[in-house]
Amino acid sequence: MYQDIVLEKMIAFDCGDARRIQHFIKVYAFAAYIGRKEGLDTRTQRILELAAIVHDIGIHAAEEKYHSTAGKYQEQEGPALATKLLADCGVPADVTGRVAFLVGHHHTYMDVVGLDWRILLEADFLVNAYEDQLSESALRAAREKIFETDTGRHILDTMFGLA
Repeated sequence: MYQDIVLEKMIAFDCGDARRIQHFIKVYAFAAYIGRKEGLDTRTQRILELAAIVHDIGIHAAEEKYHSTAGKYQEQEGPALATKLLADCGVPADVTGRVAFLVGHHHTYMDVVGLDWRILLEADFLVNAYEDQLSESALRAAREKIFETDTGRHILDTMFGLA
């Protein structure tokens, strides 16, 4: 519903940064697919997709403020920026609140509550694993520690030949 508007705004937000635009579009595609395959309800699917689009919105602010793209800084800077962008797109506050929470926890792997959060972690990891060219041992360790959905595990196994 709001995904196309938010995509347009995020592409403009990351103007000139093709790598980051490519990154969030890939995370969005994986998250949307995993969410559908795992049977998320319509509202949770929408929240997941919006969170996937804006998950790294805090990265520029983190670089500017902390001279770092570390996940903890993205999590600190991202929620306020995501809330503003989503509000500007007319996304309802109850949806925006959960998306902001997910943006503020998309590098937090402990105490995960909600399939939307789990799938966002998995989708982001799939893209980061490829972009960062993780070793097979790192992929196998992540499979055990991070991945819980059947769909996410299947993609990881198939993409990297782990099966």
